Amino acid sequence: MRPSRRAPDELRAVSLERGVVKYAEGSCMVKFGDTHVLVTATLEERLPPWLKGQGRGWVTAEYGMLPRATLERTRREASAGKQNGRTVEIQRLIGRSLRATVDLVALGERQITVDCDVIQADGGTRTASITGAWVALADCIGWMKTRNMLKGNNVLRDNVAAISCGIYGGTPVLDLDYAEDSEADTDANFVMTGDGRIIEVQGTAEKTPFSQDEFLALMALARKGVARLVDLQKMAVA
Repeated sequence: MRPSRRAPDELRAVSLERGVVKYAEGSCMVKFGDTHVLVTATLEERLPPWLKGQGRGWVTAEYGMLPRATLERTRREASAGKQNGRTVEIQRLIGRSLRATVDLVALGERQITVDCDVIQADGGTRTASITGAWVALADCIGWMKTRNMLKGNNVLRDNVAAISCGIYGGTPVLDLDYAEDSEADTDANFVMTGDGRIIEVQGTAEKTPFSQDEFLALMALARKGVARLVDLQKMAVA
């Protein structure tokens, strides 16, 4: 029995609320159970110096966790003077995931920066961030379309969503919360497109190495979970 009493292939309650920040070109409050992330997408008429003059745009991401997003207060990274390795890894993952389905040439020489701020953490903050980030990005691109700022109609070529899976108590399960993640034998994160292609897989044996059959079981769960998340994204932006 899972701590949450969910079935092995059952997601937490997921919600995607658009337009939650007045000034951002795109925004989304994403909730995976008790994990809550505020995502904003900001359009900027500038590029990193190494991209200037290449006739294409860029999508990047920043990620952070508020001090009381967790059970005990964590120090703000700004006060420490640097980001920790986990933060850098996650924000790079979010950026890579979003860029995988964006036509950067059609975007023009502009940058969209997606900020993911974790308000409350209960496992799966990176997967919730990616799923909500796509909604904020879609809204930002929609904002640009209404102003005839884009070179084509297919700037955003597909959905992107992410989900965690793991082996908990010997059973492959979908969408780990913190109680499961902290005790799982194996945990993995899957980032996929709306048509089921893989963008990234991160998998680790925390205790006992896992077999190919177990990995394929996790993959099957992830495909089911991502398909459900993509349906929710489509409903959110409809």
